[in-house]
Amino acid sequence: MREPAFWYRPPSWTSRLLAPLGEVYGLIASARMQSRSFDAGIPVLCVGNYHAGGAGKTPTVLALTGLLRDLSEAPGVLSRGYGGRSQGPIRVDPSRHTAADVGDEPLMLALTVPVIVARDRVAGAALARSQGATVIVMDDGFQNPAIGKNGSFIVIDSDRGLGNGRVFPAGPLRAPLKPQLDRTDALIVIGTGTAAVAVATAVTARGKPVLSAQLKPDAASLEALGGKRVLAFAGIGDPGRFFRTLRGAGIDVVRERVFADHHPFSPGEIEALLAEARGDGLTLVTTEKDMVRLRGAESSMQPARDIVPFAVKLEFNDVARLRKFVVEQLSRARGKNHRPHD
Repeated sequence: MREPAFWYRPPSWTSRLLAPLGEVYGLIASARMQSRSFDAGIPVLCVGNYHAGGAGKTPTVLALTGLLRDLSEAPGVLSRGYGGRSQGPIRVDPSRHTAADVGDEPLMLALTVPVIVARDRVAGAALARSQGATVIVMDDGFQNPAIGKNGSFIVIDSDRGLGNGRVFPAGPLRAPLKPQLDRTDALIVIGTGTAAVAVATAVTARGKPVLSAQLKPDAASLEALGGKRVLAFAGIGDPGRFFRTLRGAGIDVVRERVFADHHPFSPGEIEALLAEARGDGLTLVTTEKDMVRLRGAESSMQPARDIVPFAVKLEFNDVARLRKFVVEQLSRARGKNHRPHD
């Protein structure tokens, strides 16, 4: 799905006409969030969004699992596997699974951390625990009540914020903002923009931490693109953030091509992109998540070898504060009277 442009513009007639549907959807979503949850038996940390679309969950999950390993934990990621055909529960194996099997994000994450894909999150949590996970990191699922969370980290892009602030389909919110704020344990603001200031203020007023972070390009990616003019394409939740990151890193982005999130690229589309880039003397570059889908394609997609993946890493401005917060959440989760958030 490609998100409607009006979601990230001032309230329009379209959003006003859809507002009644948004109110109904919001009531259902709010009620669902109050449902009782299953206790996974080990700490569960969730990385989610208030809204549909991309904001930086995947690099946040990678940063959080890296921190947990530094704390001598054995994290396991639990994902619904959006875009994949497998119902699970199954452990992702990058040597035999493709994005069509398990989804692009789980496949990308599985290159560095154990990942379980499961439509039934309770069954997925049980499999993660049986395979030695001491902490489950949920990739999305903040609004899903199936499993109790011991810490919910909400990711927001500082340039896009929450768009028009309305509930789906009138806007990007997955539920009304207040019940989501009430269940937030920490807010992670990515970037240096100002669109998330109001949300950050509301989280701070509830006594919860607001953590700042930046997406930093991988040195090898910068070296591969140094001095080159590029044609950048992306099929992610927020392609604009990818293009801004490229330009912020000093990459000369001559042309952009946008596809829907999780777009399954055909050989014909890739051939067309390669031909366009070659014709104008440009280097083709895309995101790691898009590249995962390309690498799992059929042999007819071999020209994808000529595409440069642009890797990024999430770096927190105050790692010590994040570390202290995570340690506190784990300690509470393992307390004698522990019960996760319902």
